[in-house]
Amino acid sequence: MVIELRDTDVIWRNARLATMDSTINAAYGLLTEHDLLVRDDKILAILPVATLRTNRCQVIDVQQRLITPGLIDCHTHLVFGGNRAYEWEQRLNGMSYAELSVQGGGINATVSATRTSSLEQLGHSAQQRLTAFMAEGVTTIEVKSGYGLDLENEEKLLQVAQNLGKYNPIEISATLLAAHTCPPEYKHDPNAYMDLVCEVILPQLWRKKLFESVDVFCESVGFNLEQTERLFQEAQRWGIPVKGHTEQLSNLGGSKLVARYHGLSVDHIEYLDLAGVKALSHSGTVAVLLPGAFYFLQETQCPPVDLLRQFKVPIAISTDFNPGTSPFASLRLAMNMACVQFGLTPEEVWLGVTRHAARALGRENSHGQLRAGAYADFIVWDAENPVDIFYEIGRNLLNTRVFRGAITHSNINI
Repeated sequence: MVIELRDTDVIWRNARLATMDSTINAAYGLLTEHDLLVRDDKILAILPVATLRTNRCQVIDVQQRLITPGLIDCHTHLVFGGNRAYEWEQRLNGMSYAELSVQGGGINATVSATRTSSLEQLGHSAQQRLTAFMAEGVTTIEVKSGYGLDLENEEKLLQVAQNLGKYNPIEISATLLAAHTCPPEYKHDPNAYMDLVCEVILPQLWRKKLFESVDVFCESVGFNLEQTERLFQEAQRWGIPVKGHTEQLSNLGGSKLVARYHGLSVDHIEYLDLAGVKALSHSGTVAVLLPGAFYFLQETQCPPVDLLRQFKVPIAISTDFNPGTSPFASLRLAMNMACVQFGLTPEEVWLGVTRHAARALGRENSHGQLRAGAYADFIVWDAENPVDIFYEIGRNLLNTRVFRGAITHSNINI
């Protein structure tokens, strides 16, 4: 291959590349003794060491360190007001969730705190969480609304998400989750609230380009199938991709509904059955597993991992970071949990936070792999093998973080 190098090109030399590229017949798509050539914000080529003449551009020798795609967290509730640590303490001391709810606890406590928080307050707390994710190697993150539950406050949450993307070296994928639960003022009339979501919140915020997909909590304690389908029909009318919190607490059939609308992902899915798995297989919808919530809620019903494997449903892994059921701003921790709690292999987990996570966000052609044409979002690790990254939790092995070809953090002497 003959490549005319430019002065601004960068060669990342002597790397072990866990490419996650499905066309490479090796675990993790692993290539050794290879150079990664970056031009502007994209990967231009991956070639054996010394294939390229280096007299015209910068060469960074990573000395056989491991390079992977940047991590992708495809399901978070990053922006919210308040803190529910005291509520958790009360539960540990014996108080039931029902008792806490009567006292204004649970999700309504977060809704109340979010509504009374300013844009600046929400942005400050979300920035601290986002910084923690970036420090562990996350380069793309999904951020849901869902704690405002009215037009003004859902817009506020999505505006914070948009601002985070403007002022940080990370890509934000914003999701409208106004159909998270019924707010207190609609507690006894969920159909009327769904009217508000479909007729006011969704169209107005879509016109303002504040989100790119629509989510819903389709569950016995959320919205039923009829209400969920109404939302999907409205999203479809606007050409908006859909996804769903489904089969977390019961088998309501939400995953099959998401698959029928060729949704991006179904998330949680502990109670997903064979029919649901087959539907996902036919639609290409990604199954997103959320081990943090499973752990924090002390659940016992595991998602049907063997069925997902059997029917070749792509599996993604995410933190589900949120204030009530998964307060863990660490995708590396979620990766470890996915192996320990759900029995995934390390390679399955890595695919779940790169290639498959990218697919869950509709970015499979540009994110989550090291290959020519993909964005140059990658991490250099002080490690030899991919499993090292989430084996020893508490010690961060990140050496250098690259976003869109630019170094945002490095311990290499460049």
